[in-house]
Amino acid sequence: MKKLLVTGSSGFLGWNLCQLAIQQWEVYGTYFSKAVDIPGVNLAKVDLRDFQEIDRLFKEIQPTAVIHTAAQSNPNFCQTHPEESYLINVTASLNIAKLCADYSIPCVFTSTDLVFNGLKPPYRETDSVCPINYYGEQKVIAEQGMLERYPKTAICRMPLMFGIAPPGATSFIQPFIKILKERKELSLFTDEFRTPVSGQTAASGLLLALEKVEGIIHLGGKERVSRYEFGRLMAEVLELPQEKLKGCLQKDVPMAAPRPSDVSLDSSKAFALGYQPLSLREELKKLRGKV
Repeated sequence: MKKLLVTGSSGFLGWNLCQLAIQQWEVYGTYFSKAVDIPGVNLAKVDLRDFQEIDRLFKEIQPTAVIHTAAQSNPNFCQTHPEESYLINVTASLNIAKLCADYSIPCVFTSTDLVFNGLKPPYRETDSVCPINYYGEQKVIAEQGMLERYPKTAICRMPLMFGIAPPGATSFIQPFIKILKERKELSLFTDEFRTPVSGQTAASGLLLALEKVEGIIHLGGKERVSRYEFGRLMAEVLELPQEKLKGCLQKDVPMAAPRPSDVSLDSSKAFALGYQPLSLREELKKLRGKV
């Protein structure tokens, strides 16, 4: 079987991707701070910030393709630790692109909808980037640097993602579910809009991009919703208590990293290639009893 190297296998997206990829690939996954066990996946602890370690990994595995999901994806952490997060979000990404170019193998990189400033949604692949926080800025630098080093790289801009998560990782819904189950107050933004997808759907998009995409593609969902609207739908479908679910504004919640108000993605290019997110209601129904 062809060998797929997935970085960040202990993270939410990488873990979901590994589960899906083993149906078609011999999968090799990396983790760093959190050990993870995924049946059928060959896992190794690797510090992707160390070029020698990545180089050695490529030589040992001889991968047929790489999907690079490893990142420091917490915008607030990136804002307060810019140098530390730069090493994984930018330096490691550029090194991986260089090695994929050297080996002439497909390379997929997971970027973010936060490369945009939120003022002119929905965003197409051709729209100008203009990040307003360090995380978005680091992803822009990585996108541009990877394409310079290896123009065949598939840059996949990911939306907000939710779903089943491995131990030690989480999607944005796990804390929401816990708070509502405990009947504590949960305030969600009524003025932040995204185009969410499940981790499984996102993973299917990455595998599609691996086969069909060079350059930039958006892998958002088909529905634009506020975090508050999503929370209401989630509570309804998962039958969670809703009386403590409240709406709030971004300005009401102090955060280290500024957030754009609407980074909805236009993903029609991906839809035309066969990327088919379900409705949010259908995605959430699949999670009943599992989250």
